[in-house]
Amino acid sequence: MRTIDWVDGAVELIDQTRLPDECVTLRITTVDELIDAIRRLAVRGAPALGVAGALGVALSGGDPDAVARLRAARPTAVNLAWGVDQAAAWLPEGREAVLETALRIRDEDIAACLAMGERGADLLTAGLLMAGPVTPDALASGGPGSGAGGGPGSDADRGLRIMTICNTGGLAAVERGTALGVAQTLHERGRLAEVLAMETRPLLQGARLTAWELARMGAPHRLVADGAGPYLLARGGVDAVLVGADRIAANGDTANKIGTYALALGAARAGVPFVVVAPETTIDVATPTGAGIEIEDRGAEEIVTLRGTRLAPEGTDAVNPAFDVTPHDLITAIVTDKRVIRP
Repeated sequence: MRTIDWVDGAVELIDQTRLPDECVTLRITTVDELIDAIRRLAVRGAPALGVAGALGVALSGGDPDAVARLRAARPTAVNLAWGVDQAAAWLPEGREAVLETALRIRDEDIAACLAMGERGADLLTAGLLMAGPVTPDALASGGPGSGAGGGPGSDADRGLRIMTICNTGGLAAVERGTALGVAQTLHERGRLAEVLAMETRPLLQGARLTAWELARMGAPHRLVADGAGPYLLARGGVDAVLVGADRIAANGDTANKIGTYALALGAARAGVPFVVVAPETTIDVATPTGAGIEIEDRGAEEIVTLRGTRLAPEGTDAVNPAFDVTPHDLITAIVTDKRVIRP
C-alpha cells in the first residue's frame, strides 16, 4: 500500500486524519487541495511531504504563486521545500519533465526506505552500535564517522525491544518508512521482540498511526504514555530508541516530533543507544545548528480539544510546538539511505 502516489493525472493519498477508524483515499487535483491536506496533516512525515511537494508542482500548471505557497505550507520539514524545488527546476521544460522528476523522487524514496531498513537492522543486530554523539562536522563534510563497540546485538539470536515516537512507517513515506521501517526489517528477519510506541501527544500519531501499522505487519507492540518513556528506559529492557527526523542540521542536531528530546535525554541517562533514521534529503547543510531550525507552533486548539471534545476550560490558551530539537551530542548514530554516521 502506498501512502501517496500519482494516479490518472491527480495525487492520491491516504487521509491520515481518518485513521485508525477508516482508511480513506483522497484524490487531489489542485495545489490548494494539496496545501490543505498538508496543513491539516492528512499527509505528513518528511519523506511523504517531499513527494507531495514534487507532485504538487506537477499540479500547479507552472503558477509561481501556487508553487511558493506549497513550498511554505509547513516550515520545519525540509523535505517539502526540497521536493518542490527539485520539481520546479524543470518547469521551463514543461509539465511532463516536472512529472517525470516527481515520479523519480517517489521511486527514490521507496528505494531509500528499503536501504534505511536494511542498514539500520544490520547496525542493531551486528553489535556495531555504541553510545555517544555523532561527529559534529560529519554531515557537513559528507564523510561518515567510524567506530565499533558494544550495544544491542551481542546475543545473535535475541529479539530486540525498540522504543519509538510519532509515526515513521509507511504512512510517513511512500512505503515502509524510516525508523519504523527498521523495525519492520527486524520483524521480517525474526529479530524484533517488541516495539514500545509513544502515544505522541497531542495528535496521537503513535496511538492512531504507528499502532495501526504495527498491527497490519503483525509485529508485537505496546503503547506507552509519552511521560513514561524516560522512566521505562531507566528501568532497562529497551535495546535502542529509533526516531525519525524532519530536518537534520549540518552539525547533526535533529528536529523531530515534540517529545523526542525527552527520549534522547532519558536514553543518554540510561545508556541506551539513540538512533535517528532519515533519508539524506533530510540533511540541511544550509542550517548550521538546530538553533536555526524554524519550529512550527500549531496553535491552542490541538491542546485544549481532542477530536472535537474540549479537555480544558473555555478560554484556556496553550503553547503547542509541533517539534523539538535533539542536540547531536545525545545522538548515537544517524542512519540514512547511503551511510551510517556514528562516533
